[in-house]
Amino acid sequence: MEIAPIGTIRTDLGECPVWDAFRQRLWLADCRRGWIYVIDAPQADVMRYDLPAPLGSFALNGEDNLVVALKEQVALYMPSTGALRPVADIGERHPNLRLNDGTPMPDGSFVVGTMHVFREPDEAPLGGLYRLDSAGGFTRIEQGFGIVNGPMPHPSRAEFYVCDSAARSIYRYRLDAAGRLSGRERFVDTAPLGSAPDGCCFDSDGGLWTALVHAGALARFDAVGQLTHCIDLPVAHPASLCFGGPALEEIYVTTIRDSGRLSADGPLDGAVLRVRGTGLRGAGRPHCRIHL
Repeated sequence: MEIAPIGTIRTDLGECPVWDAFRQRLWLADCRRGWIYVIDAPQADVMRYDLPAPLGSFALNGEDNLVVALKEQVALYMPSTGALRPVADIGERHPNLRLNDGTPMPDGSFVVGTMHVFREPDEAPLGGLYRLDSAGGFTRIEQGFGIVNGPMPHPSRAEFYVCDSAARSIYRYRLDAAGRLSGRERFVDTAPLGSAPDGCCFDSDGGLWTALVHAGALARFDAVGQLTHCIDLPVAHPASLCFGGPALEEIYVTTIRDSGRLSADGPLDGAVLRVRGTGLRGAGRPHCRIHL
């Protein structure tokens, strides 16, 4: 197995890697700075777009459009012009609450969750999971999460997975055709692995991968939540991952140098890593279809 950095990018809070299979490009965010990078993976050429910080996540939404999660709003962003148009708001304000990780859904909608940090032991988290549909409707579909990470629809089953990093757990739901969630169950408890789960992705065999943000590793779980792979990385805090490359045979990993709560100063902390040689391929991911 080969693990190496791509180029010289060093993010403070590297998150949300998204592979653009049509253009063979990797998108990712430095959420603390509000930057979105685009890397031509074969050449390691880099472009950067600046948005308001903190940035939670984003998703591809057509040829020249992104859905982006800002602090409390979801917006449409056009990289070619820099136009940024808010289209939805969570309707809550708190200094320790903001939007965090999100994902495109098979129906073209965008699901995004919040993080509410520095809570008292008995303080219920604000926010939750929100869905922006293709017509602009915005609804909260679940709540009770401390830190939402890795929301992800299963590639072949009507299921939805989401991490609560504060609870060191990955949860599984049934997902109906209208985007409603039901039947919540704990899929994996990552506490025995010494870490919270962070970003997630699926491989073509249905295995769920997550970044073990406190353990410097990637983990893969099978359909019943059993650990099948654990890959140690040369960084302290991997944050998220996706499959990419011509045949989705590579794994791209974003990492943390200084998130405000986690920090590390090793030579590759904050780098974008490429993992080759796992013998597995990624599952294709949907794009959003929100044009308002």
